[in-house]
Amino acid sequence: MSGINGKVVVITGSSSGIGEATARLLASKGAKVVLGARRTDRLEALVGAIRSAGGIAEYQALDVTKREQMESFMAFAKRKFERVDAVVNNAGVMPLSAIEQLKVDEWDRMIDVNIKGVLYGIAAGLPIMKAQGAGHFVNIASIGAHTVYPTAGVYCATKFAVRAISEGLRQEQLGGDIRVTVISPGVTESELADSISDESARNGMKEFRKIALSPDAIGRAIVYALEQPADVDVSEIIVRPTVSPY
Repeated sequence: MSGINGKVVVITGSSSGIGEATARLLASKGAKVVLGARRTDRLEALVGAIRSAGGIAEYQALDVTKREQMESFMAFAKRKFERVDAVVNNAGVMPLSAIEQLKVDEWDRMIDVNIKGVLYGIAAGLPIMKAQGAGHFVNIASIGAHTVYPTAGVYCATKFAVRAISEGLRQEQLGGDIRVTVISPGVTESELADSISDESARNGMKEFRKIALSPDAIGRAIVYALEQPADVDVSEIIVRPTVSPY
C-alpha cells in the first residue's frame, strides 16, 4: 500500500510533541491513527479533536517499557482496523546530565524507554506485518544518534542504538515487504527537556529551544517516508533548523 489514505498507523508517545503533531497530520491525510501514551487524558482530547476534524483515531494507555502493554496496544490496533501498516516508535525521554553525576536511575529510564521501547514496538508489530505481507517501521532517533555532546553521552548512546537496531532490521528485511525508516530530529519543540533534573543541562537546553523546529516539521518527514510507493524505502532522514547545526 502506497500513499497515506487508509493506512493504519500506530504511534507511541503520542500525547504531545512530535507524536501528537504526527497524529494530527496523518489523520488529516486519511490515515487511521492509533495512539498510545501514559497520559490518557491528553490522548482522549487529541482523539476527540481528530474525530471532530473528520479523521479516524483510537487510543489506548501505553507504557512502552512494559512489553505486555505494547503487545496489548498492537493487538488493539489490529482488532480495531484489521491490520497495522506502520508503527512510529516515537516515545522517548532525555534527562541529560554529566556522566560523573552518576544518575543511574535516569540512565536506566533512558535505556528502558529509548531502546527497549523501540525493540518492544518491533517485537509486537513485526509478526503482524509479516503475516499481512507488508509493513513499515518509523523509528525516531535524534541528531544525537550521529554525534555526541557533553551531558548527553547516555542519551546519545540510546539514539545510536536506535539507528543500529533500525539498520539491522532493514538489512534483514531486504527483498521483503517490511520497510524501515529512521528519522533523526535536530532540536525540536517538545517536552523532553522537562525530564532533565540537572539544572545546568536544563538551562542549556532552554537556550537550544530558542531556535527549535516545530514538531510539525518532523511530522512532515514521517509523512514523506510513509507515502512512498512500496518499492521505495526512505531509510534515513535528518531534519535540522536552518539556523543551527543541531
